[in-house]
Amino acid sequence: MAEPVVFIVSDSLGETAELVARAAASQFNGHRATFYRFPYVDRMETVDEIVERARREQRSLIVHTLILEDLRRALNEKAEAAGIPVVDIMGPMMAAWMRVAERPPRLQPGLRHRLDEEYFRRVEAVEFAVKYDDGKDPRGLLQADIVLLGVSRTSKTPVSMYLAHRMYKVANVPLIPEVEPPPELYKVPRNRLVGLIIRPDALQRIRRERLKAIGLDEDSSYGSLQRIQEELAYAQRIFRELGCPVIDVTNKAVEETANTVLQILAKGERHEHGDR
Repeated sequence: MAEPVVFIVSDSLGETAELVARAAASQFNGHRATFYRFPYVDRMETVDEIVERARREQRSLIVHTLILEDLRRALNEKAEAAGIPVVDIMGPMMAAWMRVAERPPRLQPGLRHRLDEEYFRRVEAVEFAVKYDDGKDPRGLLQADIVLLGVSRTSKTPVSMYLAHRMYKVANVPLIPEVEPPPELYKVPRNRLVGLIIRPDALQRIRRERLKAIGLDEDSSYGSLQRIQEELAYAQRIFRELGCPVIDVTNKAVEETANTVLQILAKGERHEHGDR
């Protein structure tokens, strides 16, 4: 007796339909079957060809994840008319979702794969932000979408991570008067650089809280107003040398600072492309 032939039909890759079909087949003591996959089906003619090909087989089954209503209905009706078992995976699932979501589906093929792609881009951006946090490796500066600069405790890291979750590759560089900025910094396009500044009194409060939290003396030089003013003056000098925009992060939430960074980035890209 001929093996069953399973026709996998999808308007995307067809991975989901094939996975379900093979999972079901595994319940029949490893029953052998031939699987044919037809991805990116978007024409009625292709539906007709698949049904005709399945009709010529002794034992066939059609499993599909078609999203578009016309194609899905046509495949179901034509397969049933030809006496071919057909499994519509997405139809009942979307009908159930419509009842609980109380809104119509978008009916766009391939959305899951686009979401998967976004997920991996986000993971890559987060890994980038971790790798190039706090000036760890200046080689990442030229690969970054955005480079944040500022003295310690100006929210460089949290803003970097927030932007990474928005799928931007962000590096950040601490500015310390005793340490020269890396040479790579001066090669970064100016529209990708953003300086972060803060009021001295606000920074002093933040640093003293940090010192207290880790059990150190609040009156150390790290938390002294004189030292802070020196660091901020040095940072302003570097910002002027680089010609980069500066955001005052005093009393700003991370999300607010990040959104301002994105506005600056977008403005720089428009300027770069001559859209004034």
